[in-house]
Amino acid sequence: MRITQGAFSFLPDLTDAQIKAQVQYCLEQGWAVSVEYTDDPHPRNNYWEMWGPPMFDLKDAAGVFSEIAACRNTFPNHYVRVNAFDSSRGWETVRLSFIVQRPAKEDGFRLDRTEWEGRTQRYALRHRAQFEAR
Repeated sequence: MRITQGAFSFLPDLTDAQIKAQVQYCLEQGWAVSVEYTDDPHPRNNYWEMWGPPMFDLKDAAGVFSEIAACRNTFPNHYVRVNAFDSSRGWETVRLSFIVQRPAKEDGFRLDRTEWEGRTQRYALRHRAQFEAR
């Protein structure tokens, strides 16, 4: 199962050239770019680990891409994503977020639906380890 979070997640993985082009677009908009990583991509896990502070005032995507490469090398079996923040309104707003690395094997999730009294539907999101143990 392929994790689909952020922009471009339904497309094939971006090449390094495509990642650089997206990062350059973000920088041209004046957005600060940050790199994050996690080994727990659960949709409710909003807090990924930051790879250094957000990069403000950069003009060239090469600086950001060197940080992406360093994060990939340090955490080869983690998810890595790029976030672009727009602070033009006085608060940080994510304008673009996309995954730039996935582990070789993605565990995935399953959505279980249970019918309850009165035609109520209850849903539970389960990690693959939870439903393979059954």
